[in-house]
Amino acid sequence: MLYPSIDKLLNIVDSKYKLVHVASIRSKQMLEKNHYQLSENEYMNKRTIGRALEELEKGLIEVKFKETK
Repeated sequence: MLYPSIDKLLNIVDSKYKLVHVASIRSKQMLEKNHYQLSENEYMNKRTIGRALEELEKGLIEVKFKETK
């Protein structure tokens, strides 16, 4: 079973495409700046993409999207 659950994440972000976009941006930030919001032993995932999803699920990432007209 994958952690965090896609169902929980889709309650935070309304689209799978937006979810992938947010996670990829945060994952790249982790790699480039070596900045993590949790300590190493608090993450369940080893890869940055999984860690980005964990941060999103725990509410450490605030998602804002521009409204289109």
